[in-house]
Amino acid sequence: MGAYILRRILLIIPTLFGIMLINFTLTQFVPGGPIEQIAAQIHGEGDVFRNITGGGAEAGQQALSGYEGARGLPPEFIAQLEREFGFDRPPVERFFVMIGNYLTFDFGRSWFRSISVVDLVLEKMPVSITLGLWSTIIAYLISIPLGIRKAVRDGTRFDTWTSGVIIMAYAVPAFLFAVILMVLFAGGSYWQIFPLRGLTSDNFDQLSLWGKIVDYAWHATLPVLAVTISSFATLTLLTKNSFLDEINKQYVMTARAKGLTERRVLYGHVFRNAMLIVIAGFPAMFLGVFFGSSILIETIFSLDGLGRLGFEAAVQRDYPVIFGTLYVFGLMSLVVGILSDLMYVFVDPRIDFEKRAG
Repeated sequence: MGAYILRRILLIIPTLFGIMLINFTLTQFVPGGPIEQIAAQIHGEGDVFRNITGGGAEAGQQALSGYEGARGLPPEFIAQLEREFGFDRPPVERFFVMIGNYLTFDFGRSWFRSISVVDLVLEKMPVSITLGLWSTIIAYLISIPLGIRKAVRDGTRFDTWTSGVIIMAYAVPAFLFAVILMVLFAGGSYWQIFPLRGLTSDNFDQLSLWGKIVDYAWHATLPVLAVTISSFATLTLLTKNSFLDEINKQYVMTARAKGLTERRVLYGHVFRNAMLIVIAGFPAMFLGVFFGSSILIETIFSLDGLGRLGFEAAVQRDYPVIFGTLYVFGLMSLVVGILSDLMYVFVDPRIDFEKRAG
């Protein structure tokens, strides 16, 4: 197992390098680059140029020489920005300098916000923690018992109507469900039960500890439910199918023939094998929800999280934020893949990836 893990760790290096290289190469051909945006803003707003030359946040909107939209800007100003942000060097050199910095986890500063990329991500992290952590926990707490009950009562009326509800939940887009929740429970047309926006109230700092917990839960209820709906449906069906597959195996029939109770058969024999794929997939599922912050959900509930950060960085061509977050999330995804394999072995020690690899 140790050799297998070592190979997987070593494979992270070329995989991550390939991810960064492909995305860096693609950005070299994306139209509407930063210099065109600068030119458009300068020609539309006279104070933008003063902000840039004054060293404000907009100074980060780096310039790439040769853009048609740069005509009319002072050439020395463009050359200064190119030197400041490294665009006076060839793309290959810039790429390897970037990778060298990322190896030491130096992600630089955002070109638009006068803040380091790490601090910017940490600033947006509470929203992602709220959406990812709680939606994952709720999905597992509901889906596993429901999936087991559906498997035990397969083909009954309970299984039929719950399957209908699950299919509807899976078919409804998360953002549409979020709008429905707002209309029903956030003062849209019916009840004003939950707040409309944000994760905390304006007087959050003045509340007691219990008051802060209640206020946080009050604000988080609707966005967490909106994010949970699709993962809840998928996990329930996965749990049911896993149990059905195990229930029909020979060892279950043998256990029943020995006179074991149905509960003992179900939770003493079937549960461990059936939950293998569900439990082992927890790290990947959590990462997917945690860093898959929906820009639509965040926009609907006025939450400033990683989803909105990624969207704004892509629109503004904030390359330090784009590549810094891509590097971190890509690295974490690869590590989570290894953790998923370790979870398989932890749940079922009979699995030996070393022999399978051989």
